[in-house]
Amino acid sequence: MDQSQHLGEKPVLLGEIPAAGKREEARIPLRGAIVLVHWLLTTWGCLLFPDSYTWGNFTVLAVGVWAIAQRDSIDAIIMFLIGLLITILLDIINISLFYPRDRSLSDLQRFSSGMAIFSLLLKPLSCLFVYQMYRERGGEYIVNLGFLSVGRDRSSYQSIDQHDAPCPYPDLDSKPAPHPF
Repeated sequence: MDQSQHLGEKPVLLGEIPAAGKREEARIPLRGAIVLVHWLLTTWGCLLFPDSYTWGNFTVLAVGVWAIAQRDSIDAIIMFLIGLLITILLDIINISLFYPRDRSLSDLQRFSSGMAIFSLLLKPLSCLFVYQMYRERGGEYIVNLGFLSVGRDRSSYQSIDQHDAPCPYPDLDSKPAPHPF
């Protein structure tokens, strides 16, 4: 009898997800799926579009792999999110500049441009998922579009200064302020 059966615990089998880590382990396929889908669509989009499309997208996907590998890193996930947002703009520019103007497109041109456009359409959804992962990792940036304020929510912070403490020099409260020259 092994020690886990002796203590009354159920042994964890290989490939089985423990109940305590179920939420964390369930997120790994979503993280990997985002990078894998965009990698596949970018690979197909590279058949038609120039090197700027290739370098921009694969660099961001490499940061995405880093964000998957570093599960606790807020920096990795925010860099992946910012990179995805930047590639949305870059993809719009690349597709609009380099889309073939011929009336009769070959099958390869149609397929490649379709995959690049499909990748572009999926990126805002991927940004939403990556932002949710950023918040789960402890990220605190809040986007408020009311007055375009982006910052940290500091309402939960406590000041380390104690304003309620009595003044250590009681006679300073009763003295008048010095006159300036």
